[in-house]
Amino acid sequence: MMFPDILPGLKASMPDLRGSLEANASTVPLSWFRTGGPAQALYTPADEGDLSYFLARLSPEIPVLVVGLGSNLLIRDGGWEGVVIRLGKAFAEVTVEPGHRIRAGAGAPDVKVARAAAEAGIAGLSFLRGIPGAIGGALRMNGGAYGGETKDVLVEARGVRRTGEPVVYTNAEMGFTYRHCDIPDDVVFTQALLAGEPGDPAAILAEMNAITEARSSTQPVNTRTGGSTFKNPPGRKAWLLVDQAGCRGLRIGDAQVSELHCNFLINHGTATATEIERLGEEVRRRVRETTGVELEWEIKRVGRA
Repeated sequence: MMFPDILPGLKASMPDLRGSLEANASTVPLSWFRTGGPAQALYTPADEGDLSYFLARLSPEIPVLVVGLGSNLLIRDGGWEGVVIRLGKAFAEVTVEPGHRIRAGAGAPDVKVARAAAEAGIAGLSFLRGIPGAIGGALRMNGGAYGGETKDVLVEARGVRRTGEPVVYTNAEMGFTYRHCDIPDDVVFTQALLAGEPGDPAAILAEMNAITEARSSTQPVNTRTGGSTFKNPPGRKAWLLVDQAGCRGLRIGDAQVSELHCNFLINHGTATATEIERLGEEVRRRVRETTGVELEWEIKRVGRA
């Protein structure tokens, strides 16, 4: 399907825009599942100032979806009616600052941040090696793995409101809870300042290597997956509930519950977003009927069915 082309109107209202705009762009390359319909408009900002300029002039009636690496995202087959903002290389910079701190753009891969911290002898950020995403997603979802969470290391987060106004939030203002922050969804995170502690680079790298080996042996890395599919219910493990419901290896078309780690859904190549979502809902139904527990999606599902 194709959406009406809104680019002429956008460009007319934003004559000084420096970022790129594309009409009816494929979203398939934007998520790790490699599924999804078109984006009515795909915008890649040149930098934070360009993003602020764009948002300040964008009609508030046009929906916005922000995408980083797309590791925790399922874009439905009908696509996204509105603007998809892709935070690309302009938001991927990582710099080391005094006081054992790291400043990272929202589009920077978590692993890149962990590696920069290790090389600088900054301990406490190794857990980021185990999160398959970017810093913006870690901020939005209080990303965590292997005993660490974003809330443990964040000093402040920078973003842009839907009005185009830059804003900075302290750790306390983020309102972090399990896989959640209280910042309004229409704020686009652009940068994070993280703090660790002094450490030995060799020891930090060894810790990261251990995380890498643990992931490789227990998770379906290097596959078309969205990472952890369901949140862990209080006091329970989502993967164990899925396993107890007999869903390990369950398949709908080319969509399958991973046999290695059954809190992961896999696209074996030709699965549609609809099939992946149907599989997830079938898993939720079976878990509910078998264990009485209602699983909550961790993967963000967006767009038209």
